[in-house]
Amino acid sequence: MGNSQRAARLADRIKDIVAEMLERRVKDPRLGFITVTDVRLTNDLHDATVFYTVLGDERERADTAVALESAKGIIRSEVGKQTGVRYTPTIAFQADAVPENAAHIDDLLRAAAEADAAVHAQAATAQYAGEADPYKAPRELDDESDDELDDD
Repeated sequence: MGNSQRAARLADRIKDIVAEMLERRVKDPRLGFITVTDVRLTNDLHDATVFYTVLGDERERADTAVALESAKGIIRSEVGKQTGVRYTPTIAFQADAVPENAAHIDDLLRAAAEADAAVHAQAATAQYAGEADPYKAPRELDDESDDELDDD
């Protein structure tokens, strides 16, 4: 349990170091507008996966991935210097799928809202299949039936 807490603390520290490196020290023109979203570290602290998002089109995302791969060595050495751990974890960069998933969920919610609107529009003009009041009211006796009952 303590090891996973240590991994979480180190992952947060690596996230800060990588974000600062990308902002201040890595001067690659291929590097787009990047945001480090998460870092996941194995429990043995040997492998770190850095998740990131890039604002832009597919070409800018590809260029940023190439720039990150070329800057991996300098980023790893800086992580080793600033964290002071015995074994500096290997770093792998992976594009985060959160924006695409969020866009897909937005599309699904929009389609559901349109389907609901269609159902409400159809319900507004709908009529009952049977009578307007489906409950049976007690039968009212007319005058003739009252007279017949009195005679008996």
